Amino acid sequence: MVKNKKQHRQKTSTRQGSEESPSQANRIRASTPYDFSGRNLTPYGGLLPVATMLEKLGFQTLVENTITCARLTRAMPWYQFLLGIVLGMYVGFQRLSQMRFIARDPMLTGILKVEQLPPQSTLWRFMAALHLNVAGQILSIQKVMRQRVWEAANVKLETVTIDTDTTVHTLYGKQMGARKSYNPKNKGKLSYQPMLTFIGETREYLWGELRNGDRPTGKQIRDHIQHAVRALPTMVKRVFARADSGFYCAEAVEGYEAAGCWFVMVARKTSRLVEQLQQAQWKPSPKTDADQECEFLYQPDGWKKACRFVALRYEKAPEESEETETEQYQLFETSPYTYRVFVTNMDDPIHFVAWFYNQRAGAENLIKEANNDAGLAAHPSGRFDVNRNHFQMAMLAYNLNCWLMLFSREPQSDATELKHTTLATSRLRFLFIAARIWSHAGRVGIHYSDHYEEKGIFQQLMSRLRCISARGEVFMPVLSPALK
Repeated sequence: MVKNKKQHRQKTSTRQGSEESPSQANRIRASTPYDFSGRNLTPYGGLLPVATMLEKLGFQTLVENTITCARLTRAMPWYQFLLGIVLGMYVGFQRLSQMRFIARDPMLTGILKVEQLPPQSTLWRFMAALHLNVAGQILSIQKVMRQRVWEAANVKLETVTIDTDTTVHTLYGKQMGARKSYNPKNKGKLSYQPMLTFIGETREYLWGELRNGDRPTGKQIRDHIQHAVRALPTMVKRVFARADSGFYCAEAVEGYEAAGCWFVMVARKTSRLVEQLQQAQWKPSPKTDADQECEFLYQPDGWKKACRFVALRYEKAPEESEETETEQYQLFETSPYTYRVFVTNMDDPIHFVAWFYNQRAGAENLIKEANNDAGLAAHPSGRFDVNRNHFQMAMLAYNLNCWLMLFSREPQSDATELKHTTLATSRLRFLFIAARIWSHAGRVGIHYSDHYEEKGIFQQLMSRLRCISARGEVFMPVLSPALK
């Protein structure tokens, strides 16, 4: 009997240590068997919060009421075409040819309510059918969505900072609109030169447009500024703006002042400006990294009025080169000094103006994020209108992450404490989540991995998103207190 008891205990111990026991670590070897029998498995479980946010904020109705589109193939409704391409970019597939890798993903097809995505040729026909005005319509959709997100996430930023910049996209095909212009990394190559504006506090893409490779004209800059300010949510009452020397022109100043913006812009080197600097009254600059500082009123040629200019001066070492200009750092040289010069309508001290502009460095990082992670620089077609529409879809995918982060913020945070997570990091933390979709008796649900480390944040985000509701035309806040 004793022997039998020992055998029984041994058998029980073996059974508890079987492959079904979570206490024993998995041991994967070269000889480990595998198969492809798993059903309804997806690595993109994090698309559920995205789909929830879009549904709760009325995205589909907004799109269908805004975008005009030619009749397309019956493969699936054209709204699903648009959403499928945007979600594909959000996941990380920047080109239409790459969509075949997720054509049967159960999470994506479930959101789109189709059995599988159409082939690449059908997606191309969809993109070709969109007329040029769709780019502007997508911008209008983002404006409305931003207003709804700010209302639901209880964002009450009355003062914001907007950063405007251009970027250069080198082209290697025969795209329409390509130009040989300013291209510091690939000199002499054809390129596009898009212009974009971001909200500094929330990292959101506010306004932008795909442009040919020529530098923007003064009128184009002024129009862009005015469109960007009008795209801000209604709760914004005060706007500060920053721009580099590429926007230095009378029209930019007129655009900022007409829009009621307080601005700081880098000045470009001219012979008259150099003369003004040489005649200025310089003084030590203990609160900046410069040796000296000054300010003066100056009216450049062609400007309608004089503006406030502030300047910083750095003494050059004897071995430093003469008469060089580095646009990246917004510096220019005249022996024996190096200068940084700003034009502004702010009346703050010189050191604050310089500090305020220095915070603009984040805008370049945002553009880099959009280029590398959202597919902004992946121009798929030789037709400019197709590339222009693709550009706005990519930036919509970029904004999806920004909006989710507003709902994921700590309730007690303010604008200075708002934590940002890039799209690349968000994919790793919140998108690439192993999940299995199940259905039973007409119900559909999702099983997530019990090893998911961010499940607390995920659950909190889903709880907030599912509480979104509208009262009339206003969405009620799901977070308290407000982000100010």
